[in-house]
Amino acid sequence: MDKIERITALHRILKGARYPVTVKRLQDELGCSRATVYRDLAYLRDALMAPVEGDGEAGFRYAAGETDRFELPGLWLSSDELYALVASQELLLRTGGGVLAGALAPLQKRLEGLLADHAGAERWPVERVRVIPHRGRKLDEAAFRCVASTVLERKQLSFEYRARSTDERTKRTVSPQRITHYRDNWYLDAWDHGREALRSFAVDRISNARALDDVAAEMGKDELSQHLASSYGIFSGEPKGWATIVFSPKAARWVADEQWHARQEGRFLPDGRYELKVPYSASRELLMDVLHYGSDAEIVGPPVLREQAKALLELALSNYEGDPAKR
Repeated sequence: MDKIERITALHRILKGARYPVTVKRLQDELGCSRATVYRDLAYLRDALMAPVEGDGEAGFRYAAGETDRFELPGLWLSSDELYALVASQELLLRTGGGVLAGALAPLQKRLEGLLADHAGAERWPVERVRVIPHRGRKLDEAAFRCVASTVLERKQLSFEYRARSTDERTKRTVSPQRITHYRDNWYLDAWDHGREALRSFAVDRISNARALDDVAAEMGKDELSQHLASSYGIFSGEPKGWATIVFSPKAARWVADEQWHARQEGRFLPDGRYELKVPYSASRELLMDVLHYGSDAEIVGPPVLREQAKALLELALSNYEGDPAKR
């Protein structure tokens, strides 16, 4: 834990304790040394004016009668917690006058109250924090509801699928396994009965979805996770290999802090460039992310992936040759 996480956790422990909490227990729950526990207790008491009382022998607690009164000042939320709360707030507001509006109203008020408590004010200034959707695609809501229902009810699903890469329409019968929200879009992970393999489908490309009476085939959790999470991005599967990408010193300052894959390997090179290695199966998404960096990124290997990137760049360059008005 970092210091803010420890102080927040320490506050919650003392606030919920009916009896003094020993230093040993605080060490175990906070995952830190005895000295750090004492430093955090002193900071909580002296800097934040928390009603901490006790000693190292009997343990520590908040003074009787002060537990309900004292709260940590300001916004004591992690970035993940803040995102989750604000995103939830925004999603609830988006329901507008839909069928869930009445049912979600109490939850909306509870979220507003929770945010206000952490802000140390009567209301949470939601306009001060923004969550901006990025490249979200328009969904057929009827198809989405059908897909989501079969995932939850464990029923097979039939639909027409229009592949984005070829624009080809095919009919599919699948056993839905899970629905995934990735980069502001929804995907269905399912066992494709026609192809006898696990596949991921962009829900926005699904039409004429229909739930079937047949029970969905159940894939093992380990098999599902290994197949769909072992390689780079949403278009995964068993890794075909590892891609090695080298970024310029300028781009390195960004890439070194980015999480491209759970199993990625990265290191700074002596000249300031950054080398990133990621496993991948389908190359399309990886190529899009690498080319996003333009001249600041170079695919070193494998050769086939390097050639694919080169072909895409040559094709892009051809768009700028000649007068566009004469095409």
